[in-house]
Amino acid sequence: MKPLSPTDQLFLWLEKRQQPMHVGGLQIFSFPEDAPDDYVARLAEQLRKDTQVTAPFNLRLDSRLAQPVWVQDDHLDLEHHFRFVALPTPGRIRELLAFISAEHSHLMDRERPLWEFHLIEGLGDRQFAVYIKVHHSLVDGISAMRMTQKMLSTDPSKRNMPPVWDMVVRQGQSGDRSSPSLWQSISHLLGESGKQLGTVPAVARELLRSVNKARKDPLYNSMFHAPRSILNRKITGSRRFAAQSYCLKRIKAVCHGYDATVNDVVTAMCASALRTYLMNLDALPEKPLIAMVPVSLRKYQKSGEDQAEGNHVGVILANLHTDESHAGERLRKIHQGMQEAKERYAHMSPEEILNYTALTLAPACFHLLTGMAPKWQTFNVVISNVPGPKETSYWNGAKLEGMYPVSIAMDRMALNMTLTSYNDQIEFGLIGCRRTLPSLQRMLDYLEDGLVELEQDMAS
Repeated sequence: MKPLSPTDQLFLWLEKRQQPMHVGGLQIFSFPEDAPDDYVARLAEQLRKDTQVTAPFNLRLDSRLAQPVWVQDDHLDLEHHFRFVALPTPGRIRELLAFISAEHSHLMDRERPLWEFHLIEGLGDRQFAVYIKVHHSLVDGISAMRMTQKMLSTDPSKRNMPPVWDMVVRQGQSGDRSSPSLWQSISHLLGESGKQLGTVPAVARELLRSVNKARKDPLYNSMFHAPRSILNRKITGSRRFAAQSYCLKRIKAVCHGYDATVNDVVTAMCASALRTYLMNLDALPEKPLIAMVPVSLRKYQKSGEDQAEGNHVGVILANLHTDESHAGERLRKIHQGMQEAKERYAHMSPEEILNYTALTLAPACFHLLTGMAPKWQTFNVVISNVPGPKETSYWNGAKLEGMYPVSIAMDRMALNMTLTSYNDQIEFGLIGCRRTLPSLQRMLDYLEDGLVELEQDMAS
């Protein structure tokens, strides 16, 4: 029996029909060169025989003294969690994304362990897909990525590899709350009181400095008062998932041309896509949109400090400058804002950064939970970058062609733009409310247009 932390309980409390609180991932594989046409069916039979289920996938919710706890499920039905499905013809990426959109909209049964593994056949070009979803109270996004990577190998000849539900997770890994979540930052403020008290002077000093600068600089002030947008309306339970790969070499070339980072460039791509999308709906706010961008705190830790576990993520509120029509100038402004935020954090310890983050996001958290503080729309969208495998990877000889994060949309946060790196690619996964944000898939074209604009501006 394992009690749920306050943060994990929050994910359960937040969940409702229109707001499922699970994270997911989509992987696309190519058949091994020597594989028969029924390769995926044979793989399914192999997986069905793997009935050993290890933590955290063998845990279900229960209650002790009116408090939720994790207990081992002694009657786990693997057929419920492992699902072998076929796409409808003609089996294009369009049908695959439609399937993911529908499945990601469905709540999971709390009487069972909160995860599903979908093996998907029917794709063209001798390909298949895997879609995994896990409740955020059980596993966070980065832990899920680590588990997926453990399922893979860089050896294309390796066979009989176990699925994600049958792998030993080292103690503490499944509870590693280093995911890009504002809830971790808020809850962190409430714990470890001794450490928190020690950060008060530095946090108060930085908050005062931020407030004083906001009074003098309208652009800086906008980071504390994001504009109202259709992105921040109440949502329905129906989701639209859109995904696309982009060549990392193209993005790095733009980085070199503008003396910017990869994060700067992908943030600028997202800003351009949002600007075009909202302009076409005649819904672009006059003031620039603000993004919540998680950043790793590990580089701010002193040498010798424990870096293996715990919360190591702070947040930058990034002005996306969607009121700027010139793509190159927009990237320069985004880069400058990111640098200023990083310089501010450079003078603070990780504990101080976490508490500064928690305090600045507290109004946004209250609004997201209740909708009772519309004037405190601190940010409009989440743009998150989760690192993935750096080498070409395989699963039972099948080459991993792409992996796309499938995150969470919420009331008053109708769009989540998450991306991950894989080998020489950047993989975008966009999840949004189907009704609030119509034709969300067009944003993939707008991301490409934003990168092309930067390339052209750099060449001119």
